[in-house]
Amino acid sequence: MMEFVDTHCHVCDEAFAGCEDEVVARGVAAGVTLQLQADIDSRERARMFAVVERHPDVLRPMLGLYPGSVGRDWRREIDALEAWRGRGIVAVGEIGLDYHYGADFKAEQQEAFRVQLELAAAWGLPVNIHLREATEDFFKIVGECRHLGLRGNLHAFSGSAETFARLQHLGDWYVGIGGVLTFKKASIAEAVKRIPLERILLETDAPYLAPTPHRGERNESAYIPLIAEFLARQKGISVEEVAATTTANAKKLFAI
Repeated sequence: MMEFVDTHCHVCDEAFAGCEDEVVARGVAAGVTLQLQADIDSRERARMFAVVERHPDVLRPMLGLYPGSVGRDWRREIDALEAWRGRGIVAVGEIGLDYHYGADFKAEQQEAFRVQLELAAAWGLPVNIHLREATEDFFKIVGECRHLGLRGNLHAFSGSAETFARLQHLGDWYVGIGGVLTFKKASIAEAVKRIPLERILLETDAPYLAPTPHRGERNESAYIPLIAEFLARQKGISVEEVAATTTANAKKLFAI
């Protein structure tokens, strides 16, 4: 069986309440032997680690403050991360910038992002980035932090090949490709043809963004092979090559 890594999902999300173990098992049965759990904030963190501890051979946790959770108390939220640092985390994430719902905490998001990039460098970990409607500010901050030797991935990447190329000048970066790739008229379906497979990771962002033919349903790690198959067709290669290369990419970046 081919081996896959889901580099970004949320098994502790309320959408999976009461069936987390079944969802993890279905992923493993589909060949998704590692499922990386993105952190959001202190409200969800204990629940995430509880699920991780039940499946230590499959789940790997990240640690970070999601941009949508950034508010006036963001410094206290980031200070709280230290207490969880020794729990086997593989990345600082998901962190980043998101202006989609407004810019009330735009300045706070930028500062929290910068602080967490510095934290990742100090801890020797990669970063898992959430970016939405804030591309220029993202590039500005990452450019200013280039001296930190950053490495990581842009999760749920839907940008252009030109944006990917721009990113490569700023460190050791990969892009996470998920269910949106399979959506009708999705621009990433064309862009991905020009992005080297050696820089691509697979992800679901479960329970969100389920791939076709499950679009609109609850997503889960078991659907990773569907994304891999679509990516293979777009690039004119075998799904076995997609599985082997993206899995190697994930294990290298996250040291798993």
